[in-house]
This record gives sequence, structure tokens and C-alpha cells, in this order.
Amino acid sequence: MQALAQNVTVIPARRRVGSQRTAAQVQKTRVAVYCRVSTDSEEQETSYEAQVSHYTEFIQSKPEWQMVEVYADDGISGTNTAKRDEFNRMIADCEAGKIDLILTKSISRFSRNTLDCLKYTRKLKALNIAVFFEKENINTLDSKGEVLLTIMASLAQQESESLSANVRMGIQYRNQQGKVQINHNWFLGYTKDEEGNLVIDPEQAEIVRRIYREYLEGASFLQIKRSLEADGIPNGAGHLKWHESNIQQILTNEKYIGDALLQKTYTVSILDKKRAANNGEMPKYYVEGSHEAIIDKDVFMKVKAEIARRANLNPDGKRRVYSSKYALSGMVFCGHCGDIYRRVKWNNRGCKSTVWRCVSRVLKGQMDFDCPARTVKEEVLQGAIVTAVNDAYSGRDTVISLLKKNIQETVFDDMEARVATVDEQLAELQQQMIDHSGDYALVDELGLQADDLRRTRQDILAEAAGRTDLQSRMNDMIAFLEEMPEAITDYSETLTRRLVDRITIFDEKIVVELKSGLEMEVEA
Repeated sequence: MQALAQNVTVIPARRRVGSQRTAAQVQKTRVAVYCRVSTDSEEQETSYEAQVSHYTEFIQSKPEWQMVEVYADDGISGTNTAKRDEFNRMIADCEAGKIDLILTKSISRFSRNTLDCLKYTRKLKALNIAVFFEKENINTLDSKGEVLLTIMASLAQQESESLSANVRMGIQYRNQQGKVQINHNWFLGYTKDEEGNLVIDPEQAEIVRRIYREYLEGASFLQIKRSLEADGIPNGAGHLKWHESNIQQILTNEKYIGDALLQKTYTVSILDKKRAANNGEMPKYYVEGSHEAIIDKDVFMKVKAEIARRANLNPDGKRRVYSSKYALSGMVFCGHCGDIYRRVKWNNRGCKSTVWRCVSRVLKGQMDFDCPARTVKEEVLQGAIVTAVNDAYSGRDTVISLLKKNIQETVFDDMEARVATVDEQLAELQQQMIDHSGDYALVDELGLQADDLRRTRQDILAEAAGRTDLQSRMNDMIAFLEEMPEAITDYSETLTRRLVDRITIFDEKIVVELKSGLEMEVEA
């Protein structure tokens, strides 16, 4: 069989940039420029202006090119593209067929994230749109462009990660030195002076003290929120609407006692800038006396203990929710099962009344047993409190003498010495961490030891605050009995919040425990 003659004609390759156009439609290459500087400093601003000027003149010098637009993100980090509005607008214009070529200074200006860099250059390549990186002399439509781009983008990302690591080391060293930097803009109670030091804002500080005072008087987060809103008081951000989380944060923030816990959060991912709560993944640094306090430490400890008490109303493991609507809420307990009593409206054969019942009985059918605790009418419970207070008043000479003796016995003589010992150990560990700052494993180990010592110190202070609080409550009871002109006749919610700590209901009696530590039995 005779072989067929073959005639092969070579058609030279003609690279097209941008969308396909017919010969009749040939236009100039539409060129866009992307510029970015990563900080808002004056020096970087000059760099930004220089980039815009350079590329504008460069494009105008090419008669076959046509300037589309200069897309510029100024003062935005480049590790991801999520917050780069101009970059994202440029990509949208590319998809709309408005751009044929993008010029940019370097890969690191375009993106410091390898994945993002490759993602967008490949996306643009699919649209037949080239990106030219001037510094690296890479055109993404060239055959070698993809390989070079992958290598260079990876190096740019490593540079970014190295820079982030250096920043983290700087922050860690600053923390080890106890140098505190606090954003005061939304920090209720404080502002900064001309030298940048944190100082108290008297008007705002009074709001903080009010929140602490109302909470210790029995108000809940919700009640405090509503009272602040009713009085038109702005929060730290200047808004008139408060949230319960605002109240809780203020009541648990150690900065109000002049201390600062550093590195509460940490960066999980350099690329997407995600942060998370530091639950031991990174060392923390507790700095005492970093600035002037608004709240006394003993008050802060009282609030901390009260928050824990309200959050753990779980007698015998049964979870109960704290309510501050009534003075007796969360204060009355069952002598049989240990559960709390709850205020309920009762209809007994058409006779309506307000009573207090053991929750184990209220939730009958949901419990493992039927509690035999009795139901107590509210007026009986209130009468028991009046009787207990009057009994203390009738024997006030004996009671006052006993309380004064108890006050002397609660003095914490060696507290300062114990705290000083712990402080010396903490200072020694702190110096060791500074001396070995490059040894991460050792610093972490020393940090754990310091954290244990700090907890020990907090336990000592908490014990001291507890004793001080008890002394304060005993002194308050003494003052009340000395100022009380005669026996009381009516129940008072205010008086109950002030004097009563706990009430236990038994079959034949009610035991009223006063905050001073006194226990009064009332037959009721």
C-alpha cells in the first residue's frame, strides 16, 4: 500500500493576553496596577505614593498599553486577602473582562500567603490574564512562571511567618518584663495621660464601683444592666445599650484592682489571623500593681466568691439557677434533702397564697425520690427572720461580746509574710525566664511554676479577703445591734439582704444563719 504524502504546516503560536478579540477589534492591552503597603506609617505612605507614580508613568510610556486603574490597599496586612477591598474589587473587574494585565511590585505585595497567591494567579491565568511581578521578573502566563511563582510565594510566606515569630518574641519579652499595653478606648473606668500611662477616669470609675456595689447587694447581671440603661449611663464603647456579658466582664476583670493578666488570647493561625482563648497553650503573665486600682482587692475577692456561689447552687449535685428577684431567693434550703426552696403561688382548695416549697417537691416526678419537706407560707418564713433578728437584739450584750472575740480570732497575722515569700520566689522565676528567653522549653516550664505560685498567692489573698469579709460582717452586725433602738415589727427585704446568709427549713423549726456567723433557731 502506497504511503500517503503528508504536508505539515507550522502555525506559529500567538499568545493572547486577556479576552479573545477579532482582528477588527484589536485594542490596546488594558493594564491595571495593584499596590499595597502594610502599615499606616508616614514612611510607608511615601512608598505607596511612589508605587502609584512609578506605574502610572511606566504604563503611559507604552503606546500599546492602556491604563485601567490603580488598585491600592493602604495600611492593610497582606497575609490574607479577606480584608483587602481594592484587591477583591480588582479580581471582580478581571472576571468582568475589564483587565488584560496586572502589574505589581512583588509577590509579597500581591500576597504573603502561598495558597492565596497561587489561587488567584491560576484563576486569572484561566481567564488569560497575566500578572507581572516586577521584582522577581515573573509573568504568570510564561511556561516557567508557575514554578517560579510557587517557589517565590513560598519564600514570601516564610518571610511573613518569620516576621510574625519575631513580633511574638518581642511581645513575650515585653510580657516577661511586666510591660503592660492596654487599649483604653473601650475600657470603662480608665483613660491615658499625655505620657501614655493608664489613669483613672473619675466619672467612669464611679460607674464601675456602682456595678460592684449593686452586685454585692444581691442584684443580678440582668438587673444591673437594666438599671444602667434606665439611668442612661453609657458603657465602655459609649453605647447606651448594655449586655449582661459587659457586666460579667467588668466584675471579673483583674485590671480594676490594678493588676493585669497578659496573653489571655493567642494567634492560632498566622495566615488568617485567628485568635483563641489561651487555656494553657501559651504562657500567661500576671503583673501586679501595673496601674492605679479602682476596686479594692477584698471587694474583688468578695465578688469572685459570690459569682462562684451563684453559679454553683447545686445542692447534692442538683443544678439550680440563681434568682435575685427576692431577697430570699437562693437562700432557703431544705433540712431533708438539702435542695433549695422556691417561691410559688399556691392554690389549696380555692385558697390562694404565696408559699415556699422544696424544689424536689416542685419538680415531683422528675426526681429520684419524693422529698417529705413541708411547705412554708411566705409570711411564716418572713416572721422567722424577724424573730431571729429580735432574739439577737434581746441578747445583744452577749452577742456583741461574742462577735468582738470572734473578730480577734480571725486576724490573719502572717498574711503579709506569706505573700512576701511567694513574691520573692516569683521574682526569681521571672529573672530566670528573662535570662533564658531563648530556651522555649525551659521558659514554658518556669512559666508553669510561676503560674502555680501565682495561684498560691491568690489563695492566700482569697483567704485573707474571706477573713476580712467575715470581720466586716461581724462589725456590721455589731453596728446594727448598737444602733437598733427597739425590736423590729415588720419584715424588710433590705434588712434580709444585709444580715441573713442562709435559712434551713426543718419539720419543727427554722434555722436562720446570719452573715456574722450567728445561728438562730426559731420554732415555726
